[in-house]
Amino acid sequence: MSGLAPGEPTDGVLLRRHVEGNADAFGQLFKRHKDRLWAVALRITCDPDDAADALQDAMIAAFRRAGDFRGDSAVTTWLHRIVVNASLDLLRRRGSRTTTWSGDPDELPVPEARHGVDSAAYTDSRLDVDAALHMLPPPQRAALVLVDMLGYQVSDAAVILGVSEGTVKSRCARGRMKLVPYLSHLRANYPGKGNRPVADGVSSEQGGGA
Repeated sequence: MSGLAPGEPTDGVLLRRHVEGNADAFGQLFKRHKDRLWAVALRITCDPDDAADALQDAMIAAFRRAGDFRGDSAVTTWLHRIVVNASLDLLRRRGSRTTTWSGDPDELPVPEARHGVDSAAYTDSRLDVDAALHMLPPPQRAALVLVDMLGYQVSDAAVILGVSEGTVKSRCARGRMKLVPYLSHLRANYPGKGNRPVADGVSSEQGGGA
């Protein structure tokens, strides 16, 4: 895992220590990834309270099922899969009752503006994208969050979502087309970004998760 300080344990080491009974290891692992995991839960559920419930359910599941991890993917991919599934399960239980953002816009995680982009304009654009994204059906929303916002490769998103790569591509394509009427104005602010409306102003600042 990149970005670790010298001597800092990797995700795999922390998970193994947790399985072996270390009382602090899982907390360290969660703290390392909590911001990205929270952002996923929040954007899929469209509600801060639901996101908190989904993230709590996911972390309880990860805590209990850590011994089942076989290293077939990165630990962060495994954690994202559990959070996505918990978020989608919560929406199914509640009948996907929300299709618009129901919380305070200030609760949406908004990263710093990229170099050369006006900070206020970038924040406004990011909130526009979030509001539009929450209008999509949860499966399409989850695919777009992973691919266009977190920068996962389609193959990794397929592993997280438990579907084929073709299904991920299809969900992303349908989702982007639905967002065009709501986000086409962002192309004027971020020219040269191609025809992926969700990616305008939402490129992954943190890179892929594999």
